[in-house]
Amino acid sequence: MSVRRVVPNLPSAAPEGNRAFYGLLGLEEVMNHGWIMTLASPEVPAAQISFMAADPTAPVAPDLSVEVDDVDAVYAAVRESGAEIVHPLRDEEWGVRRFFVRDPGGRVVNVLGHR
Repeated sequence: MSVRRVVPNLPSAAPEGNRAFYGLLGLEEVMNHGWIMTLASPEVPAAQISFMAADPTAPVAPDLSVEVDDVDAVYAAVRESGAEIVHPLRDEEWGVRRFFVRDPGGRVVNVLGHR
């Protein structure tokens, strides 16, 4: 299993303001589903930050997202560890397979893979 990227998910009710502010730092919008917007560095595309109003299919909004190469293997390992699964493994309509798990500090981690 390998990690492809780690993205902080910050709550935001003002995505336009965030786009403008972080644009001053060189980040550009690379994804916008209306409820989540991701900005990235054009030179280092894995350097990203997301702003989220709410998650439409999960019970909570995650604190960060970790993209992995084999989400099913990670899900099996996390379940075996006994960690709390907050949102079960599922395929989402926007093209990701994901689940949420709570880390030891209480943060909710969105673990995902692109289909």
